Amino acid sequence: MAETISKKQYKSLEKNLGTQYKVAKVRCKKLKGHARNICITNIKAKKSIVKAQLDDSYNPSAKTWYEERIAKAEASYAVAVQRCDSKSGNDQDVCIKEAKAAKIQEEAYAKAQLKTSKADAVAIEKSSDARKDAETDTREANYAVAKQKCEALDGDAEDQCINRAKTQFGL
Repeated sequence: MAETISKKQYKSLEKNLGTQYKVAKVRCKKLKGHARNICITNIKAKKSIVKAQLDDSYNPSAKTWYEERIAKAEASYAVAVQRCDSKSGNDQDVCIKEAKAAKIQEEAYAKAQLKTSKADAVAIEKSSDARKDAETDTREANYAVAKQKCEALDGDAEDQCINRAKTQFGL
């Protein structure tokens, strides 16, 4: 999980990201043709990754981690496809298929991690509930034993013994 940042930091970093993107885009416009397209795709990819990382830092969770991984996969794919455009024929087809395979692999990994995280959370909750139930059952059983022992006493002594047992076992 990422380190949490404040809302103020988040807004500031988000604004800074927008400014950096605009500056980088101006630099790309100075280029020509395919180099320009690669440059623009690259900065868009970096922006989407940094934005996802920023979101994960502001509100860390399994979902924001997943969204960050997906942003990285999509960004890598977009850049790779743009680079494939300089090739032709079968080389270009292979290049695109390799990029697609890498994207699918990353997305599948992220999805598996998200599902595992959710399953772990459910398992932890169930195990916690089971422990609480076991503690309650144990406490009630021990109280029943103490109460049985108190029943051997008479009058006030029995009442005081039962009250001590109730206090001791939280009942």
